[in-house]
Amino acid sequence: MIESNRISIAYIKKVEYTGGYQGMRYMFRKFSGEEMEVFAWPEPLCYSKADKETMDKKSFPLTVEGKEEAVNWLNSLYQEKYVNGN
Repeated sequence: MIESNRISIAYIKKVEYTGGYQGMRYMFRKFSGEEMEVFAWPEPLCYSKADKETMDKKSFPLTVEGKEEAVNWLNSLYQEKYVNGN
């Protein structure tokens, strides 16, 4: 599972944070003001090479609570698409 304690809000406020977990790539980035966008897509491609049309994307507040919601969303998405194969 993706662990939220490894992801820094201060870092996301400055640059994009990317990572991967067992076949799923993801990216956190500051969007507008105090909001962040979170993307998920299948490996092996990096964000710039991946098909944007098929990516999962969701916005969250750029706060510690928002980061927790985002990580929960990514973990749910992983279970749904990569474990259960839906």
